[in-house]
Amino acid sequence: MKALLSFHNRIVAALLAVFLLGTGAFGQTTALDDLFVRLKDSDEVAARRIEREIWNEWSKSGSPAMDLLLQRGRDAMAAGRTDEAIEHLTALTDHAPDFAEGWNARATAYYNARQFGPSISDIAHTLSLNPRHFGALSGLGAIFEELGREAKALEVYKAALAIHPHLAGVTEAVKRLEKEIGGTDL
Repeated sequence: MKALLSFHNRIVAALLAVFLLGTGAFGQTTALDDLFVRLKDSDEVAARRIEREIWNEWSKSGSPAMDLLLQRGRDAMAAGRTDEAIEHLTALTDHAPDFAEGWNARATAYYNARQFGPSISDIAHTLSLNPRHFGALSGLGAIFEELGREAKALEVYKAALAIHPHLAGVTEAVKRLEKEIGGTDL
């Protein structure tokens, strides 16, 4: 277990370094840059719409065949067929290794399969390709919470909120974890 926790500490440090120091060369377009500017300045209602637009952009691989693999993986996950989802998404990452959303989707499938190590590895790959991937950061925070690493979860959730201030569930998680970690005042 100590080796696993040490591994997680190294992953978080690397991910945060990519997030904080990365110039955002990967997974970026002018359209996405505009969406992220608007996301930071939006209210909660507008943020939901902008978030959908961002996810739509992230889901475009540039290849109809790769988009089909992504959709098949997502459909299998939605139907509760996690092993099938992992197979489709592994084919996607094999054939389109520079497509960040393929890695993120497979990270989600691994998370659903309770395979946290492979999920964290795919999250790291996602963030190396797309440092602004608030979904990947949110997923990493959830994994750390499940592993009882509340302080690490809080750190990662805050990084996600720095990108997407209205990210569903994350604001509440930050408040809850700050209270748990900080204790209560008497």
